[in-house]
Amino acid sequence: MQTLDLRKQYRSLYQPSIKKIELVEVPMLQFALVDGQIEKGSGPSDSPGFAAATEAIYGLAYTLKFMLKKRPLDPVDYPVMALEGLWWVEDGVFDIMVKDNWFYTLMILLPEIITPETFAQALEQVRRKKGDSPALDKLRLDRWQEGLCVQTLHVGPYATEPETLVRMQDFMRQNGLRDRVGLGGKHHEIYLGDPRKSAPEKLKTVLRHPVERAG
Repeated sequence: MQTLDLRKQYRSLYQPSIKKIELVEVPMLQFALVDGQIEKGSGPSDSPGFAAATEAIYGLAYTLKFMLKKRPLDPVDYPVMALEGLWWVEDGVFDIMVKDNWFYTLMILLPEIITPETFAQALEQVRRKKGDSPALDKLRLDRWQEGLCVQTLHVGPYATEPETLVRMQDFMRQNGLRDRVGLGGKHHEIYLGDPRKSAPEKLKTVLRHPVERAG
């Protein structure tokens, strides 16, 4: 059986240092994706749509993994990668403390071996097991290149992310970089910790912002 070590292959993108801010070039990668919007008066932790989107994308990701692992010809094993979220607003300025106007794209990195046909077969399997849903209807396979980004590892509750973002902004200014969040770019979080299982102070989240050279 072939094994694809995605965590090792993309270590620099998914296991950054907590001690420093890093400038990285994110290449074209393949993802399962699902789009949504946080309902008014809610946040990600209590949004019904966000919960449904999360369940749908995880269900698909694990179905894909086991489909490839158990296929009779050329089986392939690989890890299900961390859930990622792109966040932005379409009215005003993105504020990490104001969440009920957020739009999002949830993503999970997939190996290049996944084809549109394999994706469609896995999606049909999920529908047979779980029944159809609006979140499943929104799932798609796509490739995306984030490009030049500043990132670091944030450890602690999501509410303290602004402190880490200040460090990232300082790094950008010191290195002649302009934050593209709000200029077509999106706030990017990669959830290495599960808030349902980890204490808030132990949560690990990669924070990544697309940037451009100032001037």
